[in-house]
Amino acid sequence: MRIATWNVNSVRQRLPHLLDYLKEVSPDALCLQEIKCLDEQFPRMEIEELGYNIETHGQKTFNGVAILSKRPFEVARGLPGDENDAQSRYLEAVIPAGDGVVRVASIYLPNGNPVGSEKYPYKLMFMERLILHTRKLMQYEEPLILAGDFNVIPEPRDAAHPEQWVGDALFLPQTRMKYRELMALGLTDALRATTDAGGLYTFWDYQAGGWQKNNGIRIDHLLLSSQAADRLRSVAIDKAMRGRDKASDHTPIRVDLAL
Repeated sequence: MRIATWNVNSVRQRLPHLLDYLKEVSPDALCLQEIKCLDEQFPRMEIEELGYNIETHGQKTFNGVAILSKRPFEVARGLPGDENDAQSRYLEAVIPAGDGVVRVASIYLPNGNPVGSEKYPYKLMFMERLILHTRKLMQYEEPLILAGDFNVIPEPRDAAHPEQWVGDALFLPQTRMKYRELMALGLTDALRATTDAGGLYTFWDYQAGGWQKNNGIRIDHLLLSSQAADRLRSVAIDKAMRGRDKASDHTPIRVDLAL
């Protein structure tokens, strides 16, 4: 079973790229972040024609997440823990797989910048809510994949120039500590389960020739429960998508699981 995640940075602007990706890579499930549209504005018809079922948790202009799956699935919208949180950043699906199910979450974790504003405490609180919810999900003892744009650079090797990120919300000690707390629940970073190499990135800023200079960071992650990690076969960063004309500043990353 192939599961991918991609911060598409406006699904309507990147629709040709998205359709190409679905045709070329053919993921069984694809988690999208920053769809940047309301549910009713999502380009369903073109995607459904490729054989995908679609669930969205959209928001006008900002944020928004979606899950596409070749198999019909059940869905829950929103991250528990704050009834007043109006930002669309979490969508959870239960997808049939073999004799059981696989649980997949599409996550767009807050950026948190500027650090001195209310945005950084919101990031840390969102991470705390994610930890609490994931602890409950782990009790199901089923294949679980937390997929998405976490806006966290886990280690210095996950940035081409880590010194440029020292004061950034993506790399602050408090951010990475919360991320480690999440991982300590028993999750496996799919990419790091297969390689210790540096120079593997999923985001290149539009500014200052980030893509051309390969000045990237790794902030899009696939985190696996032990039941999913035991079935991990391969991981791939589909870097070529970032080199296309009018590309998203993120590129997809995917796992193949023996489910």
